[in-house]
Amino acid sequence: MGRRFRNRMTDFDVSAAKNNISNNQYFKRLAELSMTMFDWQNLPDTVDPRFLELTLFFDGQAVFFEDEELGYLCLQCLTSGNFDVYRIPIERRAIAVNGYNRDLTRENSVIIYNNYLHCNSVTDCVMFADRMYDLDRTIEINARAQKTPVLIRGTEKQRLSLVNMYQKWDGNEPVIFGDKQLDPNSLQVLNTGAPYVADKLYGLKTQLWNEALTYLGISNVNMQKRERMVSDEVVRQMGAVIASRYSRLESRRQACEKINEIFGLDVWVDYREDYREVSKQYILEGESDTKREGELHEVSSFG
Repeated sequence: MGRRFRNRMTDFDVSAAKNNISNNQYFKRLAELSMTMFDWQNLPDTVDPRFLELTLFFDGQAVFFEDEELGYLCLQCLTSGNFDVYRIPIERRAIAVNGYNRDLTRENSVIIYNNYLHCNSVTDCVMFADRMYDLDRTIEINARAQKTPVLIRGTEKQRLSLVNMYQKWDGNEPVIFGDKQLDPNSLQVLNTGAPYVADKLYGLKTQLWNEALTYLGISNVNMQKRERMVSDEVVRQMGAVIASRYSRLESRRQACEKINEIFGLDVWVDYREDYREVSKQYILEGESDTKREGELHEVSSFG
């Protein structure tokens, strides 16, 4: 019983490790996409845009101010109460991992918020990563079940031989040898008949990934072949993507206006372009003698 328990724990540990790797992979991909969506312009050299977006992603807020010795900085922010009528903290503190900290006010600093809710993006990306990895691992298990959907039954004396045979089979060995003491009549192989649904699960995973991209404001129009798409249909699909950009972008732009007003700078931020404005119709032609199936005509991207 002890040996069986240890074997089960080993299998569980391997499975848990794969789960963590898959989960971390999707989270890191979403986190990097989220933090590279914005193009900060005219920031002082002493302000790191990467750290700025990293702080907004994890904390939901950062504070911009000027240090007499270090210059302009944008660091993590702790609020200490005394809110104004709009629930913006009058007093705030800038902190850094090296021990640097400074008490600030709204007269000499500006809080940059991640969105209109003043919350971070990490919780949403964690949720999407959890759902993505679960589907990913389910697809792997279902695909693997097509290779080994069997239950082997034998005697206790045959256990080691059966394990060795299974390992060779699982390792794709073309020929499996057994000694003369192996009684094939005493073996029973039951096919569990696992249905193949990996393709449907992959389609679901693709939809979920597109949902995550929509949340981040990244265009992900899925144009299927044998379909005709006009501008209204494309705009409707892109509408959620564009709307998702407003909250995070406007929060940053409001902060830019306050920074420029207080410090006399010319800081600004835009979404990194991955499309240009629609000025013509998107027409997806069907298969014809002169047009390739799925060819897109009169396309101008969004901007």
